Amino acid sequence: MKLISQAITLYTKRVLPALDSVSFLPVFAIRVWIADIFFKSGQTKLRDWDSTVALFADEYKVPVLPPELAATLGTGVELIAPVLLVLGLGGRFAAAALLCMTAVIEFTYMHFDAHIIWTLMLALIIFQGPGKLSVDYFLRKRFG
Repeated sequence: MKLISQAITLYTKRVLPALDSVSFLPVFAIRVWIADIFFKSGQTKLRDWDSTVALFADEYKVPVLPPELAATLGTGVELIAPVLLVLGLGGRFAAAALLCMTAVIEFTYMHFDAHIIWTLMLALIIFQGPGKLSVDYFLRKRFG
C-alpha cells in the first residue's frame, strides 16, 4: 500500500507538473499543422484567379453567394486566419473562421474524413484557447 501511495505522490508532484510545463507544445503543433493546410490552399487559389472563380462557379457551388464573392471570401479566410492562428492572435476567432470554412467545404463540396480531424483540432483551440505560446496568452498575462 505504501508503494502505491509513493507512486501517486511521485505522479502528482513530479510527472504532472513536468507535463503541464510543456503542454503548450501539442497545441502549438496543431495550430501550425492546420494553418499550413489552409494557407497552402489559399496560395493555390491565388496562382490562377480565373480558375479559382470558375471552381467556385462550377465545382464548389457555394449557396447564396455569387462565385466571385465566395472565392474572395474563401481565399481571404484561407490566407489571413492561418497567420493569426500560428501567431495565436485572436486564436479562437481564427480557429472559428477555419471551422466555418471546413463546414462549408464538407457540406457543399467534398466529404472527407480528414474534416473530422480538422473539426476536432479547431474545436480544441476554440474551447481551450491557443495555449501559452501565443500572442493571446501574452496579452492576457500583460493586461489581465
